[in-house]
Amino acid sequence: MAFTTPQGRTATSLSEINVTPLVDVMLVLLIIFMVTAPMMQTGIDVELPETRNVREANPEERLILSISRQGDLFFGSEAINFADVPERLKKDAKGPKEAIFLRADKDVKWDVIVSVIDAVRGAGFAEIKLVTRPYQSPASKPVRR
Repeated sequence: MAFTTPQGRTATSLSEINVTPLVDVMLVLLIIFMVTAPMMQTGIDVELPETRNVREANPEERLILSISRQGDLFFGSEAINFADVPERLKKDAKGPKEAIFLRADKDVKWDVIVSVIDAVRGAGFAEIKLVTRPYQSPASKPVRR
C-alpha cells in the first residue's frame, strides 16, 4: 500500500515485523523455564529410610503416595486429605491390581504409615510397595554440616 506525502512523494508502509524484541523475549522465557523445570520435578522432600535391597522402578508409571515428616499426605506432588485417598486412587489407577508406592519420611510415626496402608487396602489395592533408598555404609556417607 502506498501513501502520498504533503510534498507529493510516494511512501510505502513498513510491512515487516521487527522480530528482534520477540526473539529476546522468547530467549528470556526459555531460560526461565530451563531453570525452574528441575525445581518443579523434585516432588515432596522426604528422607527415605535405607535398606540393602532396593530395586529401581519407572517413576512415570507409578502411583505414589508420600508422607512428609510433619505427617502431611501427598498424591504425586499434590497435597490431599486422608479421607480422599480411596477415591483418588480409584480415579487415577488403571485397576485394583496396580501397585501403589508409599514414600514415607524415616521420622514419621508408624501409626500414620499403617493408617495410610489401611486406607489403600480399603480402596481395594492389595499391592503396596514401600520406597526406600540404597543403604550406604558409614564410611561412604557424606558428612553433613
